[in-house]
Amino acid sequence: MESTEAVQVIMVTLSMQGHMNPMLKLAKMLVSKGVHVTLATNDVARKRMLDSKISTNFTTINSTGRLSLEFFSDGLSHEFDREKDSGTFLASLKANGPKNLSNLITDLKANGNQFSCLITNPFIPWVPGVATEHGIPCGVLWIQSATVFAIYYHFIKDPDLFPNLENPNGILELPGIPGLTVGDLPTFMLPCSPSHFRLLVTEFISILDKVKWVLGNSVHELEEETVNSLEAVKPVYSIGPLVSPSLLGKEETIEGSVDMWRAADSSVEWLNKQRPSSVIYISFGSIIMSSKQQIQSIATALKNIKRPFLWVIKASETRKDEFPRGFLEEITKDKSGLVVSWCPQEKVLTNQALACFVTHCGWNSTLETVVAGVPVVAYPEWTDQPTNSKLLVDVFKVGVRMSNCEDERLSVEEVERCIMEVIDGPRAGEMKRRAVELKNAAKNALEEGGSSNRNIDKFIAEISGKPSSNNV
Repeated sequence: MESTEAVQVIMVTLSMQGHMNPMLKLAKMLVSKGVHVTLATNDVARKRMLDSKISTNFTTINSTGRLSLEFFSDGLSHEFDREKDSGTFLASLKANGPKNLSNLITDLKANGNQFSCLITNPFIPWVPGVATEHGIPCGVLWIQSATVFAIYYHFIKDPDLFPNLENPNGILELPGIPGLTVGDLPTFMLPCSPSHFRLLVTEFISILDKVKWVLGNSVHELEEETVNSLEAVKPVYSIGPLVSPSLLGKEETIEGSVDMWRAADSSVEWLNKQRPSSVIYISFGSIIMSSKQQIQSIATALKNIKRPFLWVIKASETRKDEFPRGFLEEITKDKSGLVVSWCPQEKVLTNQALACFVTHCGWNSTLETVVAGVPVVAYPEWTDQPTNSKLLVDVFKVGVRMSNCEDERLSVEEVERCIMEVIDGPRAGEMKRRAVELKNAAKNALEEGGSSNRNIDKFIAEISGKPSSNNV
């Protein structure tokens, strides 16, 4: 490609970890190709990063000269629990964000910044309007799967394809997405979902006409049929997987990361002492809080299985009474397992001690486990997780799905069945082989000449005003 030294991009995202990390990784990808990037988010992120004592990463990111973090107010105090009361948070962000982001862009432009493109998170649908106000062409980084994008798009544009969303076993026929049931759909579009979540979906699809580019955090080869089906309605440039270079076996060219909670260094040290392919890793992401009943069932199953495990439970230090009596003391004594409040997941997934990953199926975790080549036990709960579970189990074929009983309780027997099926079941070998195949496909997509690398070059050429024939 020709030099892109003059190209500047501003990226806007929510302060949630699952939203910031893909944006930061795209920023680093663009920077590695000579683009200057400003990453803007609501300012509670700055306090969280500093409070978690990772200000070194914060200052390292800003010291690169080509990548900087900026903040704008969402109208709420730093102490307000945005995850617990998402409705109030989104309403305040919608009311205060446009003006505050616009003021930030005005200040940045006054300091000599000339942005060739604004890339927004999909769940802040007012941002393209701010981009238009400032005369900046707009793109969106779709941080979920192309399959979920297609489902949302068809749901809004052709609702007749979704005749009955009350029956979870109802079969749906959507372009490019075979074998889908209502139970596989993202929860935001279901009648039981809070109205502000359904509104987000509607607003996002409605503003796509203002968006020139849709960049997808996926791999063309992983969702080829779906991506091809979207070509005629809203093309998606698959540029993923947006993961750390360490997962790809490469060195980090730009140091620094964004993490909202301090990770336990002890987890990797403990893993290094375990046998290869022996450890069960359990983590349900940065938002979901496991219930006492789920904790009890998983703990009992792990005790019965008698295999080493690393288990991430947010705020685990304050939830000790929710474990079976004597469980934590026993695993500490015999060193059979480790429970932590947070861990460096990408380092964990690449550790040779791992046997499988029990996951909530967030899209970031889904891509990370695919790139690491680790089989999964899928236990989805909300938003896009049921769809990602469908992909992991029935399309990618790298795991099994763990389900609640009819009374919505998670049984000990179900946990045991799923973990043992992935580790020692008759299909375990095939799952592992398939995981390695997908790992190689994901890595190859980012190499020179790979599908994702060609798409990101095509995007940069277009925002630079230099049309490229670099098509996938």
